[in-house]
Amino acid sequence: MKTLFFFFFILSLTSCGIRKSIKHIPDVKQYSLEIPKVSKINDSTFSFNENYLTKNKQQLWELYIKGNPLQLGYNNGALTQNLMQKQEEIFFSKVEGFVPSKFKQNLLRGFLKWYNRKMYLNVREDYQAELYGLSQYSSDRYDFIAPKFFRSMYLHGAHDIGHAMQDLMVVGCTSLAVWNENTEDGDLLIGRNFDFYVGDDFAKNKLIEFVEPEDGIPYLSVSWPGMIGVVSGMNKEGITVTINAGKSKIPLTAKTPISLVTREILQYAATIDEAIAIAKKRKVFVSESILVGSANDKNAVIIEVSPDNFGVYKVENTSRIFCTNHFQSDAYKNDKRNQNHILESHSEYRYEKLQELLQENKKLNPEKMASILRDKSGLKGEKIGYGNEKALNQLLAHHAVIFSPQKKLVWVSANPYQLGEFVCYDLNEIFSDKRFENGKFSKSELNIAKDSFVDSQEFKNYEEYKRLSSQIDNDKILSEEFINHYQSLNPDFWLVYYQIGKYYFNQKEYSKAKIEFEKALSKEITTVPDKENVEKYLKKTNRKLKN
Repeated sequence: MKTLFFFFFILSLTSCGIRKSIKHIPDVKQYSLEIPKVSKINDSTFSFNENYLTKNKQQLWELYIKGNPLQLGYNNGALTQNLMQKQEEIFFSKVEGFVPSKFKQNLLRGFLKWYNRKMYLNVREDYQAELYGLSQYSSDRYDFIAPKFFRSMYLHGAHDIGHAMQDLMVVGCTSLAVWNENTEDGDLLIGRNFDFYVGDDFAKNKLIEFVEPEDGIPYLSVSWPGMIGVVSGMNKEGITVTINAGKSKIPLTAKTPISLVTREILQYAATIDEAIAIAKKRKVFVSESILVGSANDKNAVIIEVSPDNFGVYKVENTSRIFCTNHFQSDAYKNDKRNQNHILESHSEYRYEKLQELLQENKKLNPEKMASILRDKSGLKGEKIGYGNEKALNQLLAHHAVIFSPQKKLVWVSANPYQLGEFVCYDLNEIFSDKRFENGKFSKSELNIAKDSFVDSQEFKNYEEYKRLSSQIDNDKILSEEFINHYQSLNPDFWLVYYQIGKYYFNQKEYSKAKIEFEKALSKEITTVPDKENVEKYLKKTNRKLKN
């Protein structure tokens, strides 16, 4: 209740600021504009002038757009309107699922308006113009949340806001770069898993954008419809960016979404130094690691940003660099939040797993990199259960990407997760007159085959485990048959025993609960807080049994 009064208090103090910011409209008069008239070529291919949207046989959507900032936004919105509105529906229905109360939804909506009130002051004017154009094709259905332009901008900060407000580690991403003696041909090779999970439906319509801006460097970005920011991408100069969330404190207001910082790097940087200079001048509101690879430098570094600190991690005497979810630069050596995160989270575990896999795979190529990104085991090959966040492959990734910056090649995973075929794209061809001469964007002869695991019984069991997990309710009576079947679907995962232990505890079947909590503690538990929580339940259970 105190929290609700706090929100009302803040809103009453800041309502003038909200009204002022919500009326802001970017200056778009300086840009020429041709309102797109989209032609439908077939059910999965659409065009407007030189702009295209098509769906490949791996079910990845591919978008090519060009023009000034406003035109880019309009072209993007007109071509992806149905996809973008569907994505918006999925996202907001997910929020409604988290916050079913209409009263709390209204409270949250008001709070987000207040929290985002200064975001536009920290977003480049050309990106505001692009967002304005894009937002013209948003759904009318959610205008009650905020006007279209602001809603589009808010969604670009969704990753940051969720991270900041709840310190949610819904993004346990892993990335690595190797070169020289660590690759077969000596070239720079980069791989990343983007473990951003907002449900399976959100990940269905993956979008690969090929953007040729009027000003700056053409680039590829992998994300979802309605997104102009970059979470994974490479430009024509061979600069790559991938983002990994770090441990954050709660800031007082939203500033520049990290995906717009990385977008700026791709659009305007050709070297690592130029990328660092761009990141350094932007004010962010969460902690984030940006792994930057560079064909021109034949090197990779990690730029580590937070609201009140900045560092760059470079490796010496080695030709590989790993990035999970903790900071490594000297700037964060004494950061207590980062130190605690290393001790308590799964970030260090995945870092050690990368070291272990690189010992086993001395010289990487794209196929070997894909195998590393798909690895589901724990340290020393231990079975730790499917979906365990200590694995590099947590079986929830929105996408995985492999970059070969010097060759200008990019491989993007198809569904599900990073298990589907990795589709190859050649930026040299795409950003030339050859881009669509063969009727497709990809270079299918260089694709990496899907993981055989996707056709296994174990994978089918995992998918059923996920489905049944949503049916476990402490107020609903579960049969012993259901419980045994549920646990048999993912027997190495600590969570199946913890969940059933809690069920038995709430049913006051303490002897059974004790057995389940002890089983959970015998498995590889994801984080220190998770383990402490199981131990707490076990102590409570033992006390109940004594009474």
